[in-house]
Amino acid sequence: MTDADSSPPSLSIVALDDDADFREYLRGVLDEAGHDVRVASRPDELYDLCEQSLPDVVLLDMKMGRDNGETVLEEIRKRWSRLCVIVLTGYPSMESMRQTFKQDVFDYLAKPFSVEELARTLDQAAKHFDLGRRPQDRLRSELGRQIRLARTERGWTLKELSESSGVSVSQLSSIERGSHLPSVESLLLIAGALDRRPSAWFSAAGF
Repeated sequence: MTDADSSPPSLSIVALDDDADFREYLRGVLDEAGHDVRVASRPDELYDLCEQSLPDVVLLDMKMGRDNGETVLEEIRKRWSRLCVIVLTGYPSMESMRQTFKQDVFDYLAKPFSVEELARTLDQAAKHFDLGRRPQDRLRSELGRQIRLARTERGWTLKELSESSGVSVSQLSSIERGSHLPSVESLLLIAGALDRRPSAWFSAAGF
């Protein structure tokens, strides 16, 4: 493995915080680390930015004056159930941590945190969620995973899925491994055989 291969991936990040100085601090730190960062001061700005281009990670401040971070987190989960969220707060408590982790938060950073802590958490998130790859790479991997899950839930072998869909066993195996992106025709055949909606699979991949 080369040094380039082992370096932390560049991530797309949206940060929501009502403190202008802290937003600029985050922007500077993350820009310097090679990430693509966008910042928002209000929840509606966050949602708009995510709608324009879904990020790899959302950094979410939980205490924002009139805006409640837990309400924002609930809305994020309704719209993008698999989006990686890292909570930032200057007022951590065990109860607030329990509540946010119930909503599938990846990690929790208490302000003030160091640049090293933030970098370590982002690197861990990238490894856990397989982030930082090209969109087509993520799509290929997630489609393969979703098809494999749907097939195993039915208790089918690759041969049985092949017989039902008309897609060859070798092609199905390649798709499930994430090494081959199926054509639209093949995807529709596979989804039909499994009684699933391709749109749900695309949504799971963040598209």
